[in-house]
Amino acid sequence: VQLQASGGGLVQAGDSLRLSCAASGRTFSWLGMGWFRQAPGKEREFVARISWSGSSTYYAEPVKGRFTISRDNAKKTVYLQMNSLKPEDSAVYYCAASSRYSSASQIRDYDYWGQGTQVTVSS
Repeated sequence: VQLQASGGGLVQAGDSLRLSCAASGRTFSWLGMGWFRQAPGKEREFVARISWSGSSTYYAEPVKGRFTISRDNAKKTVYLQMNSLKPEDSAVYYCAASSRYSSASQIRDYDYWGQGTQVTVSS
């Protein structure tokens, strides 16, 4: 599976961004998908996940109510809609795919990773 993340950029606090992650190489609908982020000097952390069918989603507390994860299996793409962005949301955002779990929040549960896209939120 190859993952290509896009959509990052430089925005102001309160703005919105939508990240996309396009998958290729394997039946996308069998993959649990997630978004993680890593800020400078910090460990990579879980942001959101979505199940194979898209019926189940889960969010980290810092983004709950502001971020929405979704997927389009026909387009083999997962999205992360980020609203009301804060400076503390600044990080490199990575999409990830799991062939073993429909829903997973741990880094070790994911088998494939995209290259990351930078999100910078200015105050």
